[in-house]
Amino acid sequence: MISKQNKNLNRKKRHVRLRHDLSGTTSRPRLCVYRSLTNIYAQIIDDTKGVTLVSCNTTQKEIKEKVKDMTNKEQAKFVGEQIAKLAKKKKITEVVFDRGGYLYTGRVKELADGARAGGLKF
Repeated sequence: MISKQNKNLNRKKRHVRLRHDLSGTTSRPRLCVYRSLTNIYAQIIDDTKGVTLVSCNTTQKEIKEKVKDMTNKEQAKFVGEQIAKLAKKKKITEVVFDRGGYLYTGRVKELADGARAGGLKF
């Protein structure tokens, strides 16, 4: 019998390894990414206070209407641009990118590119 790898368990192990060295501060908060099969979520977190400063995802009412005809990669890029706009309103210019254990490809890369296009530095 062939045993199948649990990809989510492998991702969680990678995430724990990454988070060991990765932390958001008040001057440079953490941009955290979560990716489900149909949606993508991004939030900017200050780990010293334990507070979410800004969040954006494809399930929010105003964003859901705009992205309904887009592909998943286009949606991720749009969310990245939106999180950058919200961060600029809060005067956040630099962040630490936390890819959540996901490989830096596909939707995660598109979100990062959208955030950079929106003006965030990481």
